Amino acid sequence: MTNSTLVGHEQTLSRAADPSAVGAFEYVFPAIRGQQAGREFFVSMCPLRLISKLFLFDEDELVAELRAQRVLNKGRLPELTRYIVDNPDSYVFSALTASIDADIRFESSSQDAHGERVGLLRVPMNARFVINDGQHRRAAIELALRERPELADESIAVVFFLDAGLKRSQQMFADLNRHAVRPSPSIGILYDHRDEDAAIVREMVLTSQVFRGLIEMECTTLGVRSRKLFTLSGLYSGTCALLRGHCTERDEAVRKARAFWEACADAIPDWRAVRERRASSGELRREYIHSHGIALQALGIAGNQLLTHEPDADLGTRLQGLRDVDWARSNVALWEGRALIGGRVSRSSSNVLLTANVLMECLGVELPQEHAHAETAFRSARTAA
Repeated sequence: MTNSTLVGHEQTLSRAADPSAVGAFEYVFPAIRGQQAGREFFVSMCPLRLISKLFLFDEDELVAELRAQRVLNKGRLPELTRYIVDNPDSYVFSALTASIDADIRFESSSQDAHGERVGLLRVPMNARFVINDGQHRRAAIELALRERPELADESIAVVFFLDAGLKRSQQMFADLNRHAVRPSPSIGILYDHRDEDAAIVREMVLTSQVFRGLIEMECTTLGVRSRKLFTLSGLYSGTCALLRGHCTERDEAVRKARAFWEACADAIPDWRAVRERRASSGELRREYIHSHGIALQALGIAGNQLLTHEPDADLGTRLQGLRDVDWARSNVALWEGRALIGGRVSRSSSNVLLTANVLMECLGVELPQEHAHAETAFRSARTAA
């Protein structure tokens, strides 16, 4: 029987067939059989056009204890959908995991040791398929096909388990997500070749005399004994803030970013002291604000305003004003409520904004309206206290 042939009212799932026909009695999935924890499971492929027809969600209105998964977060869908739509030649989705609530039959292709694991999974048409893992991928696929219907015959892997009731399905959801760990932002930036800003930062790091060898490329935080000065994610945030609205061409952006950060390093001698091993990065992080990610982001914001108002400025000269900044964490009169909250460094958006204000004022750069309002409110609150 070929993948697109109808035999005895049974229809095989394939790139050419549509198993949703009312007169069919069974879905037939080409599948591989496996075993985990004494239970059979099956791996197959499903055309994208059938995902929304076959796989259901639990009803959103049910209380959590009666569902087997979380409620769909619709806020995640636009980003996932755009990922597929914008990258039709290179998108990658991992397998969906689903439970089948029905009596299924598996027919092995042969009886030898290898062939008995490969065959056809026959599922009644009235079976209920519930996704245990991948509900947002399923919804994004449905939305993406409205914009790119030509993707309908592409496939996604599906892992089928037999439904063993609500308790088992809930446990499956918990187990599948228990050990899921998102990659750190730094390694995401390192490996992301679609993000032009990430490419700019990677190239800048590799060619900069200031940062080469001093950027933690994988982790988001730096250990006490780490010899690295900053994380890649921190430098990425600062560089994006710097270049926002400027430099649409990559080579120009790399040159501009490199020139800016090297000028900052000239005005913050402690950075070069770390590179020359005259100071430890851990010691600087304990004592100064300038060795934390908030400083990079605030410097980027201040630099962006400088480029906006003085596009032809000599950065090496203009940024010398940073030498007048007292970066010491012990200077609580300056940094508490800005870069520090209760003596601890804080990278909230309001703290970044207020820290950037200090740097812009030091450089003689006019505060944008949002920053000016925040500064007025901050000083009023401090005076009232």
